[in-house]
Amino acid sequence: MDQSLIWDLLLRGIAIGALVAMAAGLARGAAGASQRIAGVLFCLGGAAYAVNSSDVLRDAVGPWFLVVVLFASSGVGLFWLFLLTLFEDRPITAPMLAPPVALVLIAYLALASPPVLRSWLFGLHHVIQAGLILHALFVIARSWRGDLVEVRRRLRGGLMTVVALYALLITGAESTDRAGHAPPWFELVSAFILAGLSAAGAFIFLQARAALFGATTPASPPAPTLDAGDRLLLDKLNKLMGSGEAWRREGLTIGALAEDLSVPEHRLRRLINDQLGARNFAAFVNGRRVEAAKCLLSDPAKARTPVSAIAFELGFASLGPFNRAFKEETGLTPSEWRRRELGEGSPIPENPG
Repeated sequence: MDQSLIWDLLLRGIAIGALVAMAAGLARGAAGASQRIAGVLFCLGGAAYAVNSSDVLRDAVGPWFLVVVLFASSGVGLFWLFLLTLFEDRPITAPMLAPPVALVLIAYLALASPPVLRSWLFGLHHVIQAGLILHALFVIARSWRGDLVEVRRRLRGGLMTVVALYALLITGAESTDRAGHAPPWFELVSAFILAGLSAAGAFIFLQARAALFGATTPASPPAPTLDAGDRLLLDKLNKLMGSGEAWRREGLTIGALAEDLSVPEHRLRRLINDQLGARNFAAFVNGRRVEAAKCLLSDPAKARTPVSAIAFELGFASLGPFNRAFKEETGLTPSEWRRRELGEGSPIPENPG
């Protein structure tokens, strides 16, 4: 057996073992249901890719080939799904399952199609994968500054960014491989990177703290272990966000708030996360805004005030984010809340957005 093939199979075995261990750890860990499901599916997708991208292993699975294709073809979609549940604390919804399902259907259709159509379908598959990876990178970067969970912030800027870039590289390489242009050494290098990333992922997620997955519990009143400096800072923060109404400031960032309080940003981030239970700065600020909005929308004297005016008054830059934040908090749109509180005669609906 060729020495490079031996190394290739060894590296793929390491990757598969690490991903299976990571899947088992996520399934039994402190993650929420959506994070567990998405994480396990992502690990299975990665393990299936390790098999499917090797001619030897793909032939060895025999009748299980279609099951391997099921997970391997949806791997990028499952990675994207895991990122949304992990970094944005989103529950899995039917629309979020559409991209992985679409990737599977296109792959199966391609395998059953004549060569000309098959080439076009695999091209479409790669385009969708590239789009999902680019969106995954956007998700990683979008709320990185406002992420209050320190271990999750490090995960964003480290492992997950590298995994996304690796997936983008593989997608591009697979496109050239189908055109016959991939270099012969590429599979071995790919297996080496896959093994390294899988081992790193297993190491991180198997020892991940519960806080990574949303198990932060706010302390009220402040925990007895809080030192005098942090207790004073917490009092100043509550005053600034309470009577000071700093949350009304449009575009408020944690950096600006830390500057107002004359403390390092990392210290303020830790305090808000540990003592107030918030995992994201935007959600922390929007929670105050939504509470104020509920009062204004329930006030008969404000019944003729447009919802957009209320949104701008409370610090939202546009109506769309206000509508989304309000519905996420209450389950109702601002207009629905107003109608419920004031009756069906409330005449000023919000504009779409």
